[in-house]
Amino acid sequence: MSFKESLENLRTLDLQSLLRDFRGLDPNDPGQWPLAPRVATLLAIFFAIVVGGWWFDWSDQLGLLEAREREEATLKEDWVGKKRQAVNLPEYRRQLSEIDRQFGALLKQLPNRSEMESLLADINQAGLGRGLQFELFKPGTEVMKDFYAELPIAVRVTGNYHDLGEFVGDVAQMPRIVTLNDIAIETQKDGALKFDATAMTYRYLDDEEVARLRKEKAKEKAGK
Repeated sequence: MSFKESLENLRTLDLQSLLRDFRGLDPNDPGQWPLAPRVATLLAIFFAIVVGGWWFDWSDQLGLLEAREREEATLKEDWVGKKRQAVNLPEYRRQLSEIDRQFGALLKQLPNRSEMESLLADINQAGLGRGLQFELFKPGTEVMKDFYAELPIAVRVTGNYHDLGEFVGDVAQMPRIVTLNDIAIETQKDGALKFDATAMTYRYLDDEEVARLRKEKAKEKAGK
């Protein structure tokens, strides 16, 4: 008999022996089972416990663990951001103070309600001082914004090119904010220039006007 035949006989014998061990097992007395069935049964029970634990408990716990890991990453990012803000807090305060200073300087360029007549007179005087003739100087209707109001003024003056240029320069250099918009220039028969524009002036609203404006906006929002 060759070695190969002996190996095949050994495998057949082992398989037959295992099959005999699994035959006629008494389920009421597993302690008397042969070794192979007992090992196989223990492995099956262990596998069933692992699968059952995964299905009924461990999978949910893993999902909860992943959620907690994502939450931890988010909290770390928030912490890093707040730490960066805390480190840069003195710089933020300096920038805020600078913004307040600049805003205050701009606000000072906006007249209040009682100063508007003086501003209108200054614009008119700027034209007359340059020898210009006013054909139209008509303030329009104020447009209310959050904390300031816009007042358009229709302006039409006539004069030579040099005087008109000086007038525009005088308006630009006023301590109050005045802008010239919708400018149109025409040459008249006598060689003079007709200058049409809308001078836009601004004033800041007092506390009473701001409160009234907010109340009106709140009513409009409630009505919608």
